Amino acid sequence: MKILTVSDKVSKAIYSSQIVENFSDIDLVIGCGDLPYYYLEYIVTMLPVPVAYVFGNHDGEQAMADGRTIDRPEGCISLEGQVVNINGLLIGGLGGSIRYSPRAKHQYTEAEMRARVVALLPQLIANRIRYGRMLDILVTHSPPLGIHDGDDLPHKGFKSFLTLLRYAQPRIHLHGHKHVYRRDINHDTIFHNTTVVNVYPSRVIKW
Repeated sequence: MKILTVSDKVSKAIYSSQIVENFSDIDLVIGCGDLPYYYLEYIVTMLPVPVAYVFGNHDGEQAMADGRTIDRPEGCISLEGQVVNINGLLIGGLGGSIRYSPRAKHQYTEAEMRARVVALLPQLIANRIRYGRMLDILVTHSPPLGIHDGDDLPHKGFKSFLTLLRYAQPRIHLHGHKHVYRRDINHDTIFHNTTVVNVYPSRVIKW
């Protein structure tokens, strides 16, 4: 299985008339937040595969070219605060970033994100009973604390993600949020049994 992952920036190779030719072998698309909704809607229209996503800290209502105002990409699968079985993969999502603006919709304090992690536990336990594992892929917008995150508050990672990774042991953790432009900076980090992957702006992951 091949998974196309996208985050934070529109890729010209994807948002193009060549998308079907370029990504004909893709089985699933996952968005890690801060993407225009028209971009995800274009992908789900052009590729005959599921498109799942979480919200980024800048996401909210967006005005579309056809006059619509929407608060989520239509035709796509929200992973927010839940674990979904897609093509046999158990995929859980927790979007948003650390809170740095008091009224932002998709920003959370560490305590608020910890509560969102705890709310996932019944689904994780049910998966363990039914499938013999809790989670295959964790999708977030922000990285975990100390892994691919930044020194400034807006790009600080969540400590509660580290706890979730230790407990649920997904094989892959996909995140965005931290823009990386230099090739000598590591995009993949092993944490216990999980490979933490910075998606920005797009990656193809082989499962």
